[in-house]
Amino acid sequence: MGVLIAGGTGALGSAVVRDLLESGHDCTVTWIVDRERERAEGDFGERVSLVHADLVDPQGGAEDAVAAVEDLEAVVNLVGGFFSGPLAHETEWDDFDRMLHLNLAPAFNLARAAMPHLLERGGGSFVAVSARPALRPFAGSAAYSTAKAAVLAFIRALDADYRTQGIRANAILPSVIDTPANRAAEPDADHSKWVQPAEIARVVRFLVSDDSAVTSGAAIPVYGRA
Repeated sequence: MGVLIAGGTGALGSAVVRDLLESGHDCTVTWIVDRERERAEGDFGERVSLVHADLVDPQGGAEDAVAAVEDLEAVVNLVGGFFSGPLAHETEWDDFDRMLHLNLAPAFNLARAAMPHLLERGGGSFVAVSARPALRPFAGSAAYSTAKAAVLAFIRALDADYRTQGIRANAILPSVIDTPANRAAEPDADHSKWVQPAEIARVVRFLVSDDSAVTSGAAIPVYGRA
């Protein structure tokens, strides 16, 4: 099975790629800056195919990334961004708009490029990352929570469009993921309650596999123990 993993060079992405490789999938990973490519090469060597793509840009390479996957059966989109702090009336439009673009545009651009391929082969899987604040916003998260809610709405729209044609579209909703960056940002938090990247990776693997054949349009919580 050929799987395209967008955002597969970060902490969560690397865990997802590793799990899919160990499950026998052929993985293609997108990158945008040299350090991401170098990290993926260091982690996986020649076990993955790497393709440069700026998925926020409509002309940034989503079609090339999809075309680089032989026998595409699944797309996993992990690209996104985080911003919080000000209340809604204190949030600048540029920050609000940036969250929408970073979180929603990659999902749309990838789906637009991938769906013709998945339709042609008679089905497949599309997985995206929303977040728990899409359902349970916290103070100061207007831009982020709205953007992640938009991702979830888009996934459900894909399900409505393509379920009867054999394409499954699902979203995972993490809480705080236990990554080095998040530990550095919140050193005093109870990290034991955070969800591990490897735990999320196993859920993604299920959604990519035929074991999830009857699951589509789902918002799947991966909250850890929080």
